[in-house]
Amino acid sequence: MWLIKMAWKNMWRNRNRTVITMAAIFFAVILSVITSSLKTGIFDNLVKNVVSFYTGYVQVHKQGYWSEQILDNSFDTSGNIENKILSTETVSQIAPRLESFALASSKDITKGCLIVGIDPQKENDITRLKSKLIEGNYLKNSDPGVLLSEGLAKRLQLIPGDTIVLISQGFHGATAAGKYRIQGILKFGSPELNDKALFMPLPLAQDLFSAYGMITSYVLSLKNPKLLEQTAQSIRSAIGSDYEVMTWKQMMPEIQQHIATDSNNMQAVQALLYLLISFGIFSTLLMLMVERKFEMGMLVAVGMKKIKLAILLLIESILTVISGCVLGILVSIPLVYYLNKHPIRLGGETAKIYERFGFEAIFPTSTNIEIFISQGIIVLVIGLILSLYPVYKTIRLNPVAAMKK
Repeated sequence: MWLIKMAWKNMWRNRNRTVITMAAIFFAVILSVITSSLKTGIFDNLVKNVVSFYTGYVQVHKQGYWSEQILDNSFDTSGNIENKILSTETVSQIAPRLESFALASSKDITKGCLIVGIDPQKENDITRLKSKLIEGNYLKNSDPGVLLSEGLAKRLQLIPGDTIVLISQGFHGATAAGKYRIQGILKFGSPELNDKALFMPLPLAQDLFSAYGMITSYVLSLKNPKLLEQTAQSIRSAIGSDYEVMTWKQMMPEIQQHIATDSNNMQAVQALLYLLISFGIFSTLLMLMVERKFEMGMLVAVGMKKIKLAILLLIESILTVISGCVLGILVSIPLVYYLNKHPIRLGGETAKIYERFGFEAIFPTSTNIEIFISQGIIVLVIGLILSLYPVYKTIRLNPVAAMKK
């Protein structure tokens, strides 16, 4: 106990030295926390943008639909499957879809397109479809009109108020054909979706394809996206093997691969950051040892055992490192929360490129409490490991040489 009291007093005998050492650790924690929270926040925002394009976090299909996306692999909604899905606590919203392909034509121009029958309100709740509307009016479930993607509308030279003709094959080979009024134009960040998508109310799509009461998928939104795999597994257990439950990672593996690659790159950057942090802390410890060399030599010369002196210096280092880490975490919390509410925004051409692909041109931070704890612990461990240097130098100390000026 007396060693701890003496260590605390020694820390503040030279306030400038202690403050400099604590400041190095303090700023190291802040820099580490902000870097890590930015990395997590950027990837979380990327996933949010990706799933709001079209897929949602999880989709439920009839078994085999994903490998062969045809109407014959649709399923009846008259059962209680929707209730079983909603009984999973982590599922927040669910939206039905009936998807198929058709030949769209206007005058003498034709183009293949993706037909998506939706419940307009539920779809908007999950994928924010209404926010992608650039012309015309959004759908209601009873509307007889359709929404066209911008690229498809330009290819067919159509505007809101015009009529589009659709020809396809319906459920179990039935003929599907109809004329529909264009109610609005949508703009998607995904070039592929922007060139071929057509949305219509679900009852209208079921009538077009003679697939009454049928859908091809349920699109799900989650209360906590971090519980993605657990939620998917819970739904599989609830609805049985007749249905396939797919996460966005399975439906868009290229995006998952992109995130994994970028995450590895960020880890390399963070490793470099930790190296710089180590040099910063170590330099202050070197300064401390040079300044106290005479003092330590004198203490050993008058009879203090080296091991006790080493323990005293170790306790001083531990107290200094812990104080710097705690202060760094306390200050980083409001900074991270501020950057979460007021994220870094890109401007100019870079912002336009992001927005063109449907991504928000912002870099928000993540406020996950684990980031503050983990980064604080990492810097603490670095500081404690480097604190062994003064111990090593004390054990090897030659008191006569140390007292020479």
